[in-house]
Amino acid sequence: MDLHFFDRNTEYTVIERRLPHWVQSGVVCFVTWRTDDSIPASVLEKWRQDRRQWLRQHGINPISRNWRQQLQLLDIEAQAEFYQHFSKRWHDELDACHGACVLRDHSNAEIVGNSLHKFDGDRYELTDFIVMPNHVHLLATFSVEAATLEQCESWKHFTAHQINRKLVQSGRFWQQDGFDHLVRSVEQFEHFRRYIARNGIKAGLSPSEYLHYSKAM
Repeated sequence: MDLHFFDRNTEYTVIERRLPHWVQSGVVCFVTWRTDDSIPASVLEKWRQDRRQWLRQHGINPISRNWRQQLQLLDIEAQAEFYQHFSKRWHDELDACHGACVLRDHSNAEIVGNSLHKFDGDRYELTDFIVMPNHVHLLATFSVEAATLEQCESWKHFTAHQINRKLVQSGRFWQQDGFDHLVRSVEQFEHFRRYIARNGIKAGLSPSEYLHYSKAM
């Protein structure tokens, strides 16, 4: 694969309330979805309160539509502090395995895994993923922005329908919002690959409780 990484000098798009938020054609993206019950409301609200406070302390209006762009204008040390504290804390809560954790069942995890594999090499290039009991991490690249948005929605819609039908349940399965990050460098790409590969072990799970894939590069 010929990997491409985020370039601030090349056109990109920022979209709220849809995954991924940051989009740039042909760039590797690290994306996380989580199940609707993966983080308790009280925990999520405290996380949001702390994030809003941090942003205000750094001169950013947290309810502004472009607060992410404003964050990117801070010095490197401040940005690193933000991502280290809030991204790590968010992912640690996911790894605590709140909720029903229906993806711990290998047959449910395979529904997600098979969906991710289905158009690999055609609509997108998938390099890595892990299906955890209540969330999914993946690394993929898309040739055009529209394909990125459409495919993420398609993955979530299809897998939610299949798993709900299998479990004889209805309602929202995945949270609408989530975490995404356009990969900046080959070093960061390798960091995310290692993070995905070790996620199940870090969370104290046995190999049967998660589904991991990594493409030979």
